[in-house]
Amino acid sequence: MGFASLRRKEGTKSAIHSAQPLGFGAATCSHFDDLDLLAPKFLLFYLFVASALYVHLRGRVRHRFLRQLTDHSTFMAPYNALMYLFSAVPNEPFLPIDRFPDLAPLASNWRTIRDEARSLFADGHIRAASGYTDLGFNSFFRRGWKRFYVKWYDDPLPSAKRLCPRTVELVESIPSVNAAMFAMLPAGGDLGRHRDPFAGSLRYHLGLSTPNSDGCAIWVDGERYSWRDGQAVVFDETFIHWAENKTDVSRLILFCDIERPLKSRIIAAMNHSFKATAIRATQTENAPGEKIGALNRAFSVAYYARLPGKALKKKSRLAYYSVKWLIIGGVLYLLLR
Repeated sequence: MGFASLRRKEGTKSAIHSAQPLGFGAATCSHFDDLDLLAPKFLLFYLFVASALYVHLRGRVRHRFLRQLTDHSTFMAPYNALMYLFSAVPNEPFLPIDRFPDLAPLASNWRTIRDEARSLFADGHIRAASGYTDLGFNSFFRRGWKRFYVKWYDDPLPSAKRLCPRTVELVESIPSVNAAMFAMLPAGGDLGRHRDPFAGSLRYHLGLSTPNSDGCAIWVDGERYSWRDGQAVVFDETFIHWAENKTDVSRLILFCDIERPLKSRIIAAMNHSFKATAIRATQTENAPGEKIGALNRAFSVAYYARLPGKALKKKSRLAYYSVKWLIIGGVLYLLLR
């Protein structure tokens, strides 16, 4: 009886041990079986991934895949894909200037605009932001790039009305101009490869005081353009682009965001609303006391929160990217669980 009882106990233990992995596996399989891969949250995720892949593969020049994953253009991809789908202009890096006849008064009056820009520069008004209040161009400042805002998706800045009234008048006479600034790239300066995050606009550059040399140029999706005084160009800034000034003369231009022509009135109205809220929230000041948008106010705080991450990256890139991807993976898990 004792021997038989012992055998029964061992058999029971064996059955329990063998059943444990089976139970765990069954629970795991049951969890995946319960997933509805056509649930709305997964359909939105598929749409986001498809949009992000399109943005990454669009054009001939691309970021490295891992950089693109966390680039701001990835997070804007669903919105931008909609802009590309309904765009009334070709999906090309550079667009013919004659497609935008309403912009002609700017080029016709380039000398007037240039004179005001030169005066601003001479008086020190074309400069970098005084703090971390210009998230859109913050990385440019350490490369020597400087700017003076005329307007940014809102009414002209008070300082612009006072210091460059003729430029303000010209810009305000053209409804398709959403934003305008004077932008200076110093001799020997450069801007690294990047793509702008918002496809609801196109970019207009008007040469004011330039080196008039092929040594000062911008590349958009690998196509080169060299600035010249009095000459204008329109390009799609959501293609990867970069610039360099290898001359000994600074480059000064009028830089504008213009309305992307769209085929649908509904999509155009949606784009207008997005500009009037999200994009307007990136406005900032030329001088103390001028309006700073909500996103730039948040950036001025968030920048300091990023400093520990920057210190970790400087100490160990492996540790930095390990933590970064763990956080991203955790966020995706929480969203899709």
